[in-house]
Amino acid sequence: MADEVLRGYRKSIDNIDAALVCLLAERFKVTQAVGRYKAEAGLPPADPGREDQQIGRLRALAEEAELDPEFSEKFLRFIIDEVIRHHQQLRG
Repeated sequence: MADEVLRGYRKSIDNIDAALVCLLAERFKVTQAVGRYKAEAGLPPADPGREDQQIGRLRALAEEAELDPEFSEKFLRFIIDEVIRHHQQLRG
């Protein structure tokens, strides 16, 4: 019975992981479009004010969802850093 319970939990985790990958892929498609726009418009790759706003927003969402806000901030910071790196590459 325990193996069946564990299998059920793992299947749920696998489904969530798949959804996360799909959501991240979609997010990066949009941020690539933003990066191209910024490069064409001569805008800087990073927007510290927007980044701070998003981190604050995500921390609040994390708290509401009973998720560690420190973890959520580290996760978003990793994503933001990767997006900025892509934007810098687009500026060439």
